[in-house]
Amino acid sequence: MSLIVYLLCIASLTLAVHVPLSSETDKISLLALKDKLTNGDPHALPSWNQSLHFCGWEGITCSRRRMRVSALQLQNQDWGGTLSPSLGNLTFLRVISLTNINLHGEIPREVGHLKRLQILDLTQNNLHGQIPTEMINCSSLQIIRLFYNNLTGKIPSWFGSMMQLTELGLGANNFVGSIPASLGNVSLLEKLSLAENHLEGTITPAMGRMLNLNFLALGANNFSGHVPPSLYNLSNIRVLSLSANQLVGTLLPNIPMAFPRLEIFECGGNGFTGTFPSSISNLSELQQFDISKNSFHGPVSPTLGSLHKLQIFSISHNRFGSGRVHDLDFLSSLGNCTQLQKLNIRENYLGGVLTDIIGNLSINLDWFTMGSNQISGKIPEGIGKLINLEALGMEDNSLEGVIPNSIGKLKNLVELTLGRNKLFGNIPLVIGNLTMLSLVGLESNKFEGSIPFTLGNCTKMERFYANNNYLSGNIPIQTFGYQKGLIELYLFSNSFTGPIPSDLGNLNHLSILHLAENKLVGDIPMGLSACVSLTEVVLERNSFNGSIPSFLGSLLSLEILDLSNNNFSSTIPYELVNLTLLNNLNLSFNNLSGEVPVGGVFNNITAISLTGNKHLCGGIPQLNLPPCPVLPLQKKHKRSVKKKIILAIAFGGVLITFITLFGIYLLKKKAKKLSITSLALQYGYVKVSYGELHQATNGFSSSNLVGVGNFGTVYRGTLIHFERPIAVKVLNLQTHGALKSFLTECRALGKIKHRNVLSILTCCSSVDYKGNDFKAIVFEFMPNGSLETLLHNTIEDSESTNLSLNFVQRVNIALDVAIALDYLHNDTGEAIVHCDVKPSNVLLDDEFVAHLGDFGLARLILGARSYSSSDQGKYGAGGSVSAQGDIYSYGILLLEILTGKRPMDAMFGEGLSLHKFCKMAIPEGITEIVDSRLLTPCDEGERTQRRITQQQNIEECLVSFARIGVACSQESPTQRMSIKDVIMELHAIKQKLLP
Repeated sequence: MSLIVYLLCIASLTLAVHVPLSSETDKISLLALKDKLTNGDPHALPSWNQSLHFCGWEGITCSRRRMRVSALQLQNQDWGGTLSPSLGNLTFLRVISLTNINLHGEIPREVGHLKRLQILDLTQNNLHGQIPTEMINCSSLQIIRLFYNNLTGKIPSWFGSMMQLTELGLGANNFVGSIPASLGNVSLLEKLSLAENHLEGTITPAMGRMLNLNFLALGANNFSGHVPPSLYNLSNIRVLSLSANQLVGTLLPNIPMAFPRLEIFECGGNGFTGTFPSSISNLSELQQFDISKNSFHGPVSPTLGSLHKLQIFSISHNRFGSGRVHDLDFLSSLGNCTQLQKLNIRENYLGGVLTDIIGNLSINLDWFTMGSNQISGKIPEGIGKLINLEALGMEDNSLEGVIPNSIGKLKNLVELTLGRNKLFGNIPLVIGNLTMLSLVGLESNKFEGSIPFTLGNCTKMERFYANNNYLSGNIPIQTFGYQKGLIELYLFSNSFTGPIPSDLGNLNHLSILHLAENKLVGDIPMGLSACVSLTEVVLERNSFNGSIPSFLGSLLSLEILDLSNNNFSSTIPYELVNLTLLNNLNLSFNNLSGEVPVGGVFNNITAISLTGNKHLCGGIPQLNLPPCPVLPLQKKHKRSVKKKIILAIAFGGVLITFITLFGIYLLKKKAKKLSITSLALQYGYVKVSYGELHQATNGFSSSNLVGVGNFGTVYRGTLIHFERPIAVKVLNLQTHGALKSFLTECRALGKIKHRNVLSILTCCSSVDYKGNDFKAIVFEFMPNGSLETLLHNTIEDSESTNLSLNFVQRVNIALDVAIALDYLHNDTGEAIVHCDVKPSNVLLDDEFVAHLGDFGLARLILGARSYSSSDQGKYGAGGSVSAQGDIYSYGILLLEILTGKRPMDAMFGEGLSLHKFCKMAIPEGITEIVDSRLLTPCDEGERTQRRITQQQNIEECLVSFARIGVACSQESPTQRMSIKDVIMELHAIKQKLLP
């Protein structure tokens, strides 16, 4: 009885083992698979839920009879998950296709449970590790595709036992070792790809047994030795790729005998030798033929015209030709290959004259490169027939003559390289027709004349090389400025004159600028400060002058800076020490003086050259420069101070006498004109001379330039009288109204002392070193620039300056300006109307406190005056001036602060203004119009009630802010808010925003 019970138990256990998993198990396994596959993303695979039968889920196919999962197919997602071991429970799977879904991790060993599996496709993921040994149990596998992963280890020899395999794709991984000879046993194999791995050794002769093979890709490995003769037994081969290995020897003389069906043959990048295999002319199915980068020699067969399906013909980087007249005869036969798309014959010894025969090549030709040969003659007019060309390479030959105008017909051309020939004449205007151009190489020829202005039409240009020619004239303004994707510009060794165009500052992606050995003059334009991607700036051997601009120190990508053999003067800007990547700085043979900075590149004696600057001092000891003179401190040298005071008093007396006499003269000449001297005396300014301001601003250098206004230019500087940096506004007296603006600003600011109004430090009315009238106003320098700059910086600019105003800061700035206007309108006795309230006139100190400046248009008015309705709050429209005009401008300022849009933005027009744009959005649409930098999205994990409340609070404040701006910019002056009400409302908003 015990024996019977025992046998029954064994039987029941055996049955339990062989009972197939239920369809419910498939469902549970799929849900576990989803969790790992999608990395827990709750939004992924929404159809995989309990309410729908799993056979209806996305990517799932079930068998009709058993309703078990037979196929799992998902692709083109970015889940970044892994393969769950639960995959092994789907024992009825025949197809697994999970391609391009960013899988990582390893292939689970449980795949070995899938004995019915026929197709395994895990192409284009990030799987790593080795192919699991358990896969040997998947004896039904027919197709294995594991391309483009990071799989490692050796190719398993047990693949040789998988007798059902017809396709094995292991390309683009990190497999090592050799090809296992056991693969030769898989007689049904049709496609084998082992390309782009790290395989080595010889190609195993056993592969010659795979007689059904029609696709063999072994390229981009480290195979060496000869191609085994047995490989020529594979008569079904259609695709044979052996490129980029270390194979040697010669090719089979009669290739069509071995591979009569050959369509693609690639063996480039090896060490093959011998002559051109002319037998390929008999391969009627041949589409691609690439034997480039080998050591083949001799003539190229002139019988290629029978290859009617030929699309790619590449024989570059060999030794074909002899430099003689008949080397190019084969081009005539290629004219019969009407499907030819790519023709690459560069870097050989091909000679002869280029004739118009090239015009007979296939109209489908999109790539034609023949550079680095010994070809002579002219560029034929027939080149214009190849209208589908995208790349034309003729560089490094002996071509001469002019560029034919027919080249203007190649409107699909992306790359044109004609460098290092003997071409001459002008660069043709028709080059502007080639609007798709990205690369133009015209270097080292004999071109003359100017760069054609039509080149500005080529707005997709990335690289332009015209160095080593005889080009002259100015570098055309705007031509390169239109090419905002330009990366490299080489114009050195020509005869260009004039300054560097300031519009080069539009080139945000410019990396290399080589303008050396020309006749360029002037200084380095401030606009280049926007080219933050610059790595090389080479301006040597020109006639540049002025100071080396300090903004170069903000170009943090610079690696090479060569300003040698010019006429630069003044000191070396200390800011250059910030360039941590700079490894070659050449400032030699200029007129530089003063102390050499210490730090950064200046500490690397092998990376800098300062020769030929006689007045430099200091620096690191290895430079062997004289020490810089030590200037005496004021506190330690009282005698010197007293002497200076006496001289100053004496000079001041003379100056006062002169100014007084000059003032009397002016009063007589023009009684209504207020003299600068009387203003200076009245308001107690410290006197400064032209010479002091010249020295303070480094000679009014472009490197000290801060900005340019309607009536003058502003420079940064330092004066001994003031502890902090100064801003010097130099009036352009040639501009109509500049002198009047100067007098107005001096008089207005002389009356004002307020925290939120830009304080005048002094003024200067003198003559410059050339005897011309000179007038300037000196203010305290505002380190954070203007509100205009911070509001309208591009994303790139904001990243480079690290300044982006949040809402609280903007409210504070708006409040500061309102308080300034209240002071001007109501607290100065005689009311002052600013007349030019806008972001560029709102300046920010180091604590982001706003200061209203530029009073060149200000007006003094007595008491309250009615405002003309015809003016509608816009200055210069003929209405009388009143404080309500400032309120209108202030309202527009608030709306600009809120939206980040200028009132003259292109979107406004045809009845839509900034005022109406904001008014229509209040209150529901407020988030649609505000500056996107003011809206910070919440993460899912942060959506607490407190966070939501904060967001609602901010939106309420945005609405209130918008309402103030709209109320202040009403058309009717009588409907505008008073400035005191504005201040009260802004204080309320500020309180709400406090944490």
